[in-house]
Amino acid sequence: MSQSHEYDDSILLETVKSKVESPKRYQVVLLNDDYTPMDFVVEVLQRFFGLNEEKAAAIMLAVHHDGKGICGVFSREIAEMKVQQVNEFSRVNNHPLMCQLEVA
Repeated sequence: MSQSHEYDDSILLETVKSKVESPKRYQVVLLNDDYTPMDFVVEVLQRFFGLNEEKAAAIMLAVHHDGKGICGVFSREIAEMKVQQVNEFSRVNNHPLMCQLEVA
């Protein structure tokens, strides 16, 4: 007895393209005030953002002239931590310097 098996070679597989979005990035921004000394701002930028003196001074001048300066771009968790650290460090040192995060 012979059995006949037929195979369908024309099976189509649908390709599904999944769109994986990158997580949002957040920039940490220092805001200008009329009281915080420029050298303290440079210290903050070096201490919490690992910037060299030249880069820290350039951002400090952007804060001074433009009203705010971008310290770096990070994941939400890292940005929130840096904002908290800078704001707490400023208060402990009796300076009104404010830091915030914005969607990059």
